[in-house]
Amino acid sequence: MHTADDPDQPVDPTLAEDLMLLLFQPGSGGRSDTGHIAAEGTLFYALAGAVLAELALGEHVRAEEATRAARVGAVAANPPADALLRTAWEYMAQRPRGVQTVLAAIGPTLRAPVLERLVERGDIQREQRRSLGLFTTDVLLGDGGDRRAALLADVRAVLVDGADPTPRIAALAALVSASGALPQLHREIPWGTPVIERAKQLEQGDWGADAAAHAVARTMTAIVVNNVVVAAAVLPRA
Repeated sequence: MHTADDPDQPVDPTLAEDLMLLLFQPGSGGRSDTGHIAAEGTLFYALAGAVLAELALGEHVRAEEATRAARVGAVAANPPADALLRTAWEYMAQRPRGVQTVLAAIGPTLRAPVLERLVERGDIQREQRRSLGLFTTDVLLGDGGDRRAALLADVRAVLVDGADPTPRIAALAALVSASGALPQLHREIPWGTPVIERAKQLEQGDWGADAAAHAVARTMTAIVVNNVVVAAAVLPRA
């Protein structure tokens, strides 16, 4: 379990963890007690987007210009404490890079460590089961617990009820939308035109009046999310 005594282990969940937990679909793995992660086909881009968005929200990175093709660089005086975030920050600290380059570089290695954190926290359970008496596979169990329920309630309030989000929940909802997973969350977040329109607003950085003080982070996050949308559009959906 993560503790405050180890500086490389996070006390608070990262945005990437929150995203994967929200994408976890309980009872969808072919048996009532198993689940799967939605949008597996685009997951590595979405997780990378969550890492980059969190770095932006924490002012650990900045964009050189406010365009989709912007290059992003590390803020030298503000490295993140979390090891997962720091690896991405160090990559950008070498030199500024295009957002698409960063997403493609950091995304493929994120699934395993992010899932491991969720298992260590007890948000998701994992066990090995034998299939056809020959193959051993990992299966995901549980319902995501209270933390998934709370994240889901916050995102649903923004997308369905029109509540003004915090910057973190705005980024989370935008990333879920960018991943293409919202239709798969229909039983929990009713899928329809109002939800689609609100999600697209969040993707563009329209977070409401409460986010006015976060203009730089909002713009940077919108750049990241729109790059996830572009990348995800050419990948198969799962």
